Amino acid sequence: MTLLAPAMFIALVIVLFLGFPVAFSLAAIASIFGVIGVLNGHFDVSFLTAIFFRIQGIFSNDNLLALPMLVFMGLLLERIGIAEAMFAALNRLFGNVSGGLAYTTIIVGAVISGITGFVSASVIAVGLIALPVMLRAGYDHRLATGVVAATGTLAQVIPPSLVLIVLAEQMEVSVTDLYRGALVPSLLLIGSYLTYVFVLTQIWPDRAPPDPSLASERCVGFLIRQALVAAGLPLGLVLMVLAAIYYGVATPTEGGAIGVTGTLLLGLLQNRLTLKKLRQAMLATGILICGLMFLLMGASFFTLVFRGLNGEQWVQALFNFVPAGQIGFVIFVSLIVFMIAFVLDFFEIAFIVLPLIVPVAQKLGIDMIWLTILLAVNLQTSFMHPPFGIAIYNLRSIAPSIVRTVDIYWGAVPFLCIQISMVGLLIMAPQLILKAARPPSVSPQNINITIPPLFGDSDTVSPWK
Repeated sequence: MTLLAPAMFIALVIVLFLGFPVAFSLAAIASIFGVIGVLNGHFDVSFLTAIFFRIQGIFSNDNLLALPMLVFMGLLLERIGIAEAMFAALNRLFGNVSGGLAYTTIIVGAVISGITGFVSASVIAVGLIALPVMLRAGYDHRLATGVVAATGTLAQVIPPSLVLIVLAEQMEVSVTDLYRGALVPSLLLIGSYLTYVFVLTQIWPDRAPPDPSLASERCVGFLIRQALVAAGLPLGLVLMVLAAIYYGVATPTEGGAIGVTGTLLLGLLQNRLTLKKLRQAMLATGILICGLMFLLMGASFFTLVFRGLNGEQWVQALFNFVPAGQIGFVIFVSLIVFMIAFVLDFFEIAFIVLPLIVPVAQKLGIDMIWLTILLAVNLQTSFMHPPFGIAIYNLRSIAPSIVRTVDIYWGAVPFLCIQISMVGLLIMAPQLILKAARPPSVSPQNINITIPPLFGDSDTVSPWK
């Protein structure tokens, strides 16, 4: 085994730290080391012909076809202001109780995170909607910022997040199984956030006082009807998409198309959709998906050359020094990914780091659905970790100057502990993922199909024999 593979990986790290675009850096490094490998006789030129089939596979991949649909759905909901309407309606319903704004932020934020699919976009969207309202209501700055940051990071794990689609493609697992497996951890995280807010407000109610501007609104029945109209329709739309995918009625791509159609109808019914907003959503979707495709093609080329230089053997040799078999591998990979997420964003990790560990995990016999969701929750935790987490940076960029950076750090700590506990729970109880991810299987040996005779009598000879 030559040193070209480790040198290739080190060169990529250096180039990324210098700030060059990731997609073109991947392709350039792969081209340079591919030429060096050919000249030194360590790389077969015919190996490069596979890149055409890889690119063709990217554009014909049914899983990746769902990405533009889900991104377009999320951007439409953002542009037509449905998220703000949800927050306003739920705020009027829960704002009269201590911690009501925090409950509203978690519920609305979970919906936004599942639709947008990006941590940065979710944190910024939730922060712009909810943070000013909580601060005006006199919420403790640490609690308000912690709720926003934690809710925004749910984009990593809550279906139908496009993050899960990318992970499914890179980890070579079914998107539908991944959606099913991520459902229980997502609900547990949301429930844990709500429980923490409830306990905190019972002990220190002054940290999350009721909104004084809603003190006069007492007609609970009217408020419930208003909340059902404003929040029930978009929430029902997301649940419909999830249910269609979960029960196998629709593929992720078809589910995304259903979501886009429902969002367009919702915008028209509420008189919120205009040609300008539609054009903005389409343009933003095109730019985002094009960038993602370039990144995916560059990563595919890099992985091809890396494997052609026996990079897989080098990675497997490194993991041979990790003790304790499967559990040691999982803990080691979780720690590495956790630390790498301080300096790399999700797509860099997904397209560069994860393909290196997939062959080793498969060789060890680790369940890939479980490992994928575990890594998704792990990345969510890393993105929340002060002072390096990307969610912290995003929140700092939109928070008013009266909110101190140290308050944002300390506000993230309780939710960070919840997420770390979730990682530990998923390691100790993988059935939380696996039972939901895979429905009971049917053994082919137990299937009995009786075909009636074609010509009445079972002894009649078939004309096709």
